[in-house]
Amino acid sequence: MIGSTIAHLAVAQGAKVTVLDAMMPLYGGNPFNLHQILEDIDFIQGDIRDFETVKAAVQGADYIFSLAAQVSYVDSNVHPLLDLDINCRGHLNLLNACVQVNRQARIVFTSSRFVYGTIEYNPVDENHPFNCLSIYGINKLAGEKYYRFYRDAHGLPTVSLRLANPYGPRQQMKHSKYGIVNWFIRLALEKKPLTVYGEGNQRRDYIFVEDVAQAAMFAALTPETEGQVYNVGSGIGTPFKEMVNLVAQCIPGTEVHQVEWPKDRQFVETGDYISDITRITQTTGWRPRTSLKEGIVQTVDYYRQHRDRYW
Repeated sequence: MIGSTIAHLAVAQGAKVTVLDAMMPLYGGNPFNLHQILEDIDFIQGDIRDFETVKAAVQGADYIFSLAAQVSYVDSNVHPLLDLDINCRGHLNLLNACVQVNRQARIVFTSSRFVYGTIEYNPVDENHPFNCLSIYGINKLAGEKYYRFYRDAHGLPTVSLRLANPYGPRQQMKHSKYGIVNWFIRLALEKKPLTVYGEGNQRRDYIFVEDVAQAAMFAALTPETEGQVYNVGSGIGTPFKEMVNLVAQCIPGTEVHQVEWPKDRQFVETGDYISDITRITQTTGWRPRTSLKEGIVQTVDYYRQHRDRYW
């Protein structure tokens, strides 16, 4: 979702774009995400864990958006070695490839709010303690440290972005292990009820995918970001049940049910989370532009048109 959105924005700006993707359906690989720009880009189907493939892909690049990941925090606790392999070894592959053949490319790494884990205060700034509750969060934090180390030790111009809860067009819709807004949109479009755990008062920061892509581009194009870490979110805390109700309002006839928290989800529940985005807005001038209501409407419209490509 995020990578293809960045590719669309970059092509629109006249950039020469190369996309490297393993096209794993579980993680969102979908040829349809690129069909409108396929003739305008170079596409490589390959894995970030394949060093020679990565080395060939990064040669000559001015900017690298490093988005490849195992993306389910739930799965990371069940399959920790897979998460380690992709989210750590894969990124060391990329960094070592850049040391060998391209030390000049500015690299933007997408980390996650999950590095913070249990939240101690809101809004959450970049100095918040790390209280990781998942292997995913631990390995994303390790990724940040790798990118900073290679900047300090090898001079690679890197920057890391801690994303809140992205949603929007082109996200995978096959399962509910990440991207809850999109998953609820699928359920509602299928006339199925939406489930709220507990009271649904926990607040989340939902950020529209195009705003995320713009933040990544601003970070890449602003020299002052080098070596730094930034939160990327809307800066607004929306109660979970309010998000659910917005989806239900957008798709008439949708039922909303409330149930108790499942034990496996309660363990990794972080509490309220709201991004403090002061640092990135002051450094780059980026600001999110799409409200949650507007973003949900756009996302629903997209999947109503292209449902057969994602179900």
